[in-house]
Amino acid sequence: MKRSIEDTSIVMVGAGRLATNLAKAFYRKGFRIMQVYSRTEAAALELAQQVEAEAVTSFAALQSRAGMYVVSLPDDVFPRLIPLLTENRESSLWVHTAGSVGMDVWEGHVSKYGVFYPMQTFSKECEVDFTHLPVFIEGCDAECADFLRAVASALSHDVYLASSEQRRYLHLAAVLACNFSNYLYTLASDLLSNHGLPFSALLPLIDETARKVHAMTPEDAQTGPAARGDAMVMEEHLRLLADIPNLQDLYRRMSEGISRRQAAKTESLKAG
Repeated sequence: MKRSIEDTSIVMVGAGRLATNLAKAFYRKGFRIMQVYSRTEAAALELAQQVEAEAVTSFAALQSRAGMYVVSLPDDVFPRLIPLLTENRESSLWVHTAGSVGMDVWEGHVSKYGVFYPMQTFSKECEVDFTHLPVFIEGCDAECADFLRAVASALSHDVYLASSEQRRYLHLAAVLACNFSNYLYTLASDLLSNHGLPFSALLPLIDETARKVHAMTPEDAQTGPAARGDAMVMEEHLRLLADIPNLQDLYRRMSEGISRRQAAKTESLKAG
């Protein structure tokens, strides 16, 4: 009988936000999740029950012959745990889901390995649709890469092969675009709250800003006083931030960056 890629048995090592969404995506596509590991029993049980898997809290309890082990553990602890994770499972396929950890972290520990990196911000409360979520894969050889591409393609239409070096820059870009922008939302929320205004008033603006970069480059979508060169407005904003020096400095630095970029763009157009 011909076997399909969905017949691959999977062990999820980790039960955090990414692991939770990925395990559910695998489960919905028909993959068999054998086990879910977490160091806390409650977390392991919560996810395991949702994907009909066994919950385990020790590495020793992990199955020895799963089709693929997917490791979603914190970047700072994961590398030193590899010898414990892979003991007596060296011939199985191991992948991690980290954006900033190289594939070579597996070298010398297992014979088949790779990376399976879904690039998205995750939460346990909101399930993510993987259909058009970009998944970046890397394999130790062509066979592993082809296999991981097939697995990823069962979840998403947008699968890319990316080297560890490319993925490091991808992760950096994701932090700039997602984590830093969310921090700015937090600062904006604090500012509004301090003056009796709701953050929800900014949501249409945030949505439109995000929508525009689907149709044009971020540079072309840039608006605001710094892009216009409106010194009077920027000085007024800096005055309003006089009691919040850290935010005032951030405003100044970002405005200077936008102004320099806009000036360079104008010069380039003139030269052209």
